[in-house]
Amino acid sequence: MLTLTFTPFPVLITERLTLRQLSVNDDKEIFALRSDQQVNKYIDRAPSNTIEDARKFIHKIEEVVRENKGIYWAITLTNHDNLVGTICLFNFLAENDQAEIGYELLPTFQGQGIMQEAILKVIGFGLQVIGLKTIEAYTHIENVKSTKLLEKNNFKKQENIDSNSDSPYVLFKLNHLMLTNNPTFENQQ
Repeated sequence: MLTLTFTPFPVLITERLTLRQLSVNDDKEIFALRSDQQVNKYIDRAPSNTIEDARKFIHKIEEVVRENKGIYWAITLTNHDNLVGTICLFNFLAENDQAEIGYELLPTFQGQGIMQEAILKVIGFGLQVIGLKTIEAYTHIENVKSTKLLEKNNFKKQENIDSNSDSPYVLFKLNHLMLTNNPTFENQQ
């Protein structure tokens, strides 16, 4: 059974990162993320056109977290409060002990192992604290960096999302059984 209670908000700490609750003070960084062409290249969403768009998004996320429908972390470097990216668990299916993971990182901070560190912590939290058995991720077929990140973290590519679809997205799944006795994921909560 899933534990979907995100109050108080679970702040996650790694060697270099703090994964904290998103706040309205993150509006400039959220705007930068959601309006950046490189970040949005493989994401099917309308980009933020104004800082007000970013604020509306933040308020929407605050409601999702308050209602325990998803958890959305701001990724910050330790001892710095500025958001450099985000990572979330959402689309919970309690009957299957399953959720979807999503993430994005400002281009300036890509290629530094930040998302690897964040995804390990969030996977550990999802499996050990929430009680997930499966975590899914959808990524664009041309998003090589995301595909490599998922594969490095034991996500397995599924054959087809929908064989009748021309969708450019690929489904990856991580099942908790794949991680049994895997030291990489021990004590990630």
